Amino acid sequence: MFKHLTFVTLAAVGLASCGGNKTDNSDSNEITGTISIDGSSTVYPLSEAMAEEFGLKNPKARVTVGESGTGGGFKKFGRSEIDICGASRPIKDSEKDDCDSAGIKYLELEIAYDGLAVVVNKKNTWVDKLTTAELKIMWETGAQGKITSWKQIRASFPDEPLHLYGAGTASGTFDYFTEEICGKKGDSRGDYTASENDNTLVTGVASDKGGLAYFGMAYYENNKEQLKIVPIDNGNGIGVIPTQETVLNKSYAPLSRPLYIYINEKALDRPEVQAFVSFFIDNAPELSKEVGYVPCEAAVYEQQKAI
Repeated sequence: MFKHLTFVTLAAVGLASCGGNKTDNSDSNEITGTISIDGSSTVYPLSEAMAEEFGLKNPKARVTVGESGTGGGFKKFGRSEIDICGASRPIKDSEKDDCDSAGIKYLELEIAYDGLAVVVNKKNTWVDKLTTAELKIMWETGAQGKITSWKQIRASFPDEPLHLYGAGTASGTFDYFTEEICGKKGDSRGDYTASENDNTLVTGVASDKGGLAYFGMAYYENNKEQLKIVPIDNGNGIGVIPTQETVLNKSYAPLSRPLYIYINEKALDRPEVQAFVSFFIDNAPELSKEVGYVPCEAAVYEQQKAI
């Protein structure tokens, strides 16, 4: 499965040293203060759900949740502007350097798995599935200004304009998709509608017959009435869509990935942050499903709760 055990073990040790026994959130109205989260638009629905549920149990606490993209979140995290950064990819070396320079130590936790959904407009009747090779033809740098029709993707497709919608360059989703589909991180044509807000991409494709987009599966699950999901064939002739099962067993390849939160260790000195992180770990299995993602294996959460 995904590479998480080292991160989880380190997180457990770090949280134990910062917080002692786990906070009991069943009756914790004494929790006050503000917890700040920003980062990945993919992680945003889960962080938002956590903030809402935590607020119901801890009405004197306040959790602010932003979605400036993984890269944008790490910039704020490296300046100590936020307590927690949601990320749809591991932290980059340059971002680690920023944290080191600022004296910021952090914990990394895997909190769920995601499958990138590839979607088209509901009026698109010609696409039954797409191969990863066809996605590369659409998205690689050399396609810019040249691949503009669906017929150029497959001869049986109609000569309909092809309009692409995707993550902005500050997004971890952009990094992951370009590396897995185009073969190199950041290798993407630039003439597409880019946004760090996945709802903007949903709206774009929903109103564009020739549109195609990619984003986290939670955004498809929450907008499936407006969109048509495209099965992905990674070379074996079988089209697969992202589901709880196909993401966890990795048959939805290569577009399955882990999601993370990064926690500033200094912030863990504050009881409200300790309580929220414990609440996040306790509720990730249930809430990740509710928002449309895939929980980690039970053993992963158990390791994190043993603090």
